[in-house]
Amino acid sequence: MLFKESNAENGLCDGEIRELLEQSLDGEDCKKVLIIPPDYTRCFSKAGFITNCFYHMLESRGCHTDILIAQGTHKPVSCGQWEKMYGDIPYSSMIPHRWREDTEKIGHVPDAFVKEVTEGLWDRGFDVEINRRLLDRTYDRIISVGQVVPHEVTGMSNHSKNLFVGAGGSEMINYLHMIGAVYGIERIMGREDTPVRRILDYSMEHFMGGVPVTFVLTVTTEAQGQTFTHGVYIGEERSVLTKASAGSRKWNIEYPDRDIKKCVVYLDPEEFTTTWVGNKAIYRTRMAMADAGELLILAPGVERFGEDKKIDEIISRYGYCGRREVLKLYGEHEDLRENMSAAAHLIHGSSDGRFKITYAVRKMTERQIRNAHFQYAGYQEMQERYHPGKLKPGWNTMPDGEEIFYVSNPALGLWAGRERLKDRESGNKTGGEYA
Repeated sequence: MLFKESNAENGLCDGEIRELLEQSLDGEDCKKVLIIPPDYTRCFSKAGFITNCFYHMLESRGCHTDILIAQGTHKPVSCGQWEKMYGDIPYSSMIPHRWREDTEKIGHVPDAFVKEVTEGLWDRGFDVEINRRLLDRTYDRIISVGQVVPHEVTGMSNHSKNLFVGAGGSEMINYLHMIGAVYGIERIMGREDTPVRRILDYSMEHFMGGVPVTFVLTVTTEAQGQTFTHGVYIGEERSVLTKASAGSRKWNIEYPDRDIKKCVVYLDPEEFTTTWVGNKAIYRTRMAMADAGELLILAPGVERFGEDKKIDEIISRYGYCGRREVLKLYGEHEDLRENMSAAAHLIHGSSDGRFKITYAVRKMTERQIRNAHFQYAGYQEMQERYHPGKLKPGWNTMPDGEEIFYVSNPALGLWAGRERLKDRESGNKTGGEYA
């Protein structure tokens, strides 16, 4: 394992990161390499800079380099997003991942294993599918680049998730999301050892033997549009995730000193255009929210629910109606059973009535928002009162005395009551009763 970390608030400089990347290529004589970085929803991951460095280093050595975007169920990266994230790499170099079409079955996770790791909450196995380019033996090396941060399905993101979800197939994506939802999001967030992670580890061990994958993981924070990189971790073994996860827990988890009665979260309009991605505002703050509190989501760029047309239709049809109701509907409606990741998303996006969720939008109608079981607010009115440019991360007191907690980018962290997170880590089972 190669890694560099920095305890400074500004993190590592670009020169230090580039030096580490060059070191990782020492002794390599590659003729053809596949790089798998994330899409624009991870624009503050430093993955764009790292991919750009690798691309030019490899090309200067005469190596042919392909770039497959680990976009999972997300829409393809636009030309403008590509230039902002990946710099001068030609847009024509981008290979989008089509999760319903570009995959090949490589194995099956057995029923018994799934039942064991989920503590009996789910007992059906499923096929493992992956983008067929990863199975192309003409690649001398596959470099998987991405950020480790608390995640609602895997606990901590990235490593093999980048392959099996970011570049995975529909059955794998659907089952993993549903397993995570049934097990309970608050039992998963911020933990490295989770049912979904164990399934990913199983798939890596049993079905990816001989595939030459190197993982390049980052831990980052963001302030005023600038990314700060606190760690870069490079290696082929599972231990590289453990090292990066420790760094992420240090930099990406915040513990407010009391429950939040009013939380205001801003969604950057270039990064968040759907509730499918924007609901990170809910996932990442829910363990810090007070009962009967309010989560206000300032979402100027959100224009629809799903990134995928079919999933957008499903969310519009059923809405974020709560865990029990979604599981009831799941048993009654084939479209939910065929799109389990959508059903899981509906579960994750509800507070189950514990606190109020208000979306302040300018590109969707009040009817659309309320039909999805959210509260509605007009964006302009909320922006005038809670202007992102005038708020600081954390606690703020408004001119009329109202106290709020402000989050400028929910994608880069987890906000949780220290005791709540501790309870989950000690095995408090909050999700299983609904299965």
